[in-house]
Amino acid sequence: MAQDDPRTLVSTEWLAQHLKDPDLRIIDASWYLPGDGRDPKAEYDSAHIPGARFFDIDEIADLRSDLPHMVPPVEKFMSRMRAMGVGDGHQVVVYDGAGLFSAARVWWLFRLMGQDNVAVLDGGFPKWQAEGRPVEDLPPVIRDRHMTVRRQNHMVRDVTQVSSASKLGDHEIIDARAPARFRGEAPEPRPGLRAGHIPGSKNVHFATLLNEDGTMKAPDDLRAVFASAGVDLDKPAITTCGSGVTAAVLSLAMERFGKSDHSLYDGSWTEWGMFPTVPVATGEA
Repeated sequence: MAQDDPRTLVSTEWLAQHLKDPDLRIIDASWYLPGDGRDPKAEYDSAHIPGARFFDIDEIADLRSDLPHMVPPVEKFMSRMRAMGVGDGHQVVVYDGAGLFSAARVWWLFRLMGQDNVAVLDGGFPKWQAEGRPVEDLPPVIRDRHMTVRRQNHMVRDVTQVSSASKLGDHEIIDARAPARFRGEAPEPRPGLRAGHIPGSKNVHFATLLNEDGTMKAPDDLRAVFASAGVDLDKPAITTCGSGVTAAVLSLAMERFGKSDHSLYDGSWTEWGMFPTVPVATGEA
């Protein structure tokens, strides 16, 4: 049973107790890899937690970039949140349809935008449904609310910064992809990318941080997973993955055990793997 913390992770029990709170805003941030064959918006339309708004990770993004779902400009984030009725003074709870997968990305995005009162629903929609809790298929009633954004630039990294960290070894670069992709043995889901990992990075597959029911492991167990992967937790961390989604699961896990000096490489392997001038390592870390 997770320790409820409205800034990181809350249980289905906590959300059920607070469902009627006037300042609670629930966000369905479901997103799937192209090969999964799932349509998150259609699933949301057919059933979601009462009052939930749908957050389109691919649209609330910087569409000027060739890379998928990069961090949106501040103005765009603010206008989309206003349209969703999410703003100052709200407690936000983010969930997804996979358990604990893409919700962490939106949690991280809120944190990047200076919003602290945001938590991920532990175990997500699958756990909520398995417990027979209420769902609805109605769109929520939206009232505009302004959001004050103070972007926390230290929480995001670009390819130049990550390349420097890789060379200097002054950060731990932690890759959330599956081990076979990290080692360069399995093909990338996106065509045209080289196989392998950022030189000097360590591999903590995001799934190793979760229990079988999709909930996150206890803080001490999370810390042990990072330690067993050879991560030096005294160094600041940069999380990375395929396209910046599951990297945020690592960020959330570190926040759970009290490590706050972490940033996320937004372009992740989608950028690094196609960037001709940066080196690629293969095999074990």
